[in-house]
Amino acid sequence: MNRVPSQCAICRSWQTAPVCHDCMIRFGEPCKRCRTCALELPAELQSTQCARCLREPYGLDACFAALPYAFPWVELVSRYKFDSQTGWAAFMARTLLGQSAVRDFLSQLTRDDWLLPLPLSTERLAWRGFNQSWELACALQRQSACRATSDASLLLRIRHTRPQSELKRNARRENLKGAFAVEPLRISELKGRRVVLVDDVMTSGASLLTAASVLRQAGATHVSAVVLTRTAPT
Repeated sequence: MNRVPSQCAICRSWQTAPVCHDCMIRFGEPCKRCRTCALELPAELQSTQCARCLREPYGLDACFAALPYAFPWVELVSRYKFDSQTGWAAFMARTLLGQSAVRDFLSQLTRDDWLLPLPLSTERLAWRGFNQSWELACALQRQSACRATSDASLLLRIRHTRPQSELKRNARRENLKGAFAVEPLRISELKGRRVVLVDDVMTSGASLLTAASVLRQAGATHVSAVVLTRTAPT
């Protein structure tokens, strides 16, 4: 079946992919990243971790990011989240799976492991109409050999908070205190299990780290994250 021609969302050239090959090379070239917090590292650096993660243990056992949270990806993520353009989830999943490290990591998971989206509060879910992290998690599962069990109701957002983007870095962890919880009747399902959190944007990491802490308290032994975009070091 022939594909219907469409314009690249960035350069507007006519082709058949949401983002053309030239724009992916120009704006989405893979780079070396810290294996635990996904910050970009100098290509010549021998270490696989940034200085901060070497100094003190990070709250995630591993973290993978595909793209910088910068032009043009900021606009595309915004369309996805705030304009209900859920079709971008398939492109985002393909972009993540285009990295061998992500493919290999997800392929090692078993049915006893969990693939969990970062949850939204009831208020924000009602306003937005969908959880962008859940759509991305489902797309990753459809397009990969990942055998982990995906679930949108095991990890809960039980407190509505101000958007993290409105807060300074040092206020973000405080904003999320008491915001996440594991479904009380299902806590035993996390004991001794591996969990992979999925999200679209990672900035300070406060949301992922807070969720990871809650999952560890419930008995998870290994908590990692897969995110589409990561902000630059500050």
